[in-house]
Amino acid sequence: MMEDCLFCKIISKQIPSDMVFENGEIVAFNDIHPKAKTHILIVPKKHIPTINDLNENEEDEILVGKMMLVARDIAKQKKLSGYNLVFNVGKSAGQIIFHIHLHLMSNG
Repeated sequence: MMEDCLFCKIISKQIPSDMVFENGEIVAFNDIHPKAKTHILIVPKKHIPTINDLNENEEDEILVGKMMLVARDIAKQKKLSGYNLVFNVGKSAGQIIFHIHLHLMSNG
């Protein structure tokens, strides 16, 4: 956990959020600046700055896979007719918070 990371502070409940999912490894909450009718961020509790910082090991591979499955399950629960899943990687790609997160977005 990084002391100055906004998402780490949300994970540790130092900052409130509109949480839609939490387990031992992942949290998901509504984006405070939504770009779609539904815009949820799926965030691992493990602090990893960008996708480029993932380790090539089974632990990180499984974690990213679990993030995708959480997104799928939330989409099913919300009965979304279609949705987009997006990782922004790096500042030039629009990443603002340097703690990996998957955007689940839908207008349907």
